[in-house]
Amino acid sequence: MDYMTVKEAAKKWNLSERRLQTMCNENMIEGVVKFGHAWAIPANAVKPGDKRIKSGKYIKSK
Repeated sequence: MDYMTVKEAAKKWNLSERRLQTMCNENMIEGVVKFGHAWAIPANAVKPGDKRIKSGKYIKSK
């Protein structure tokens, strides 16, 4: 299986490297593997959706 680095994926998906590292840490990307301090993202991985709140309003869960 081919893998790409966080830097390569960030460029491909137009995201910051830090945001992508957070997504990897939260298991938002399927098949991601951590080797020491570096993440290996499958080359055929799909860009995950952004689940951050953009409206400026906090949505309280019940």
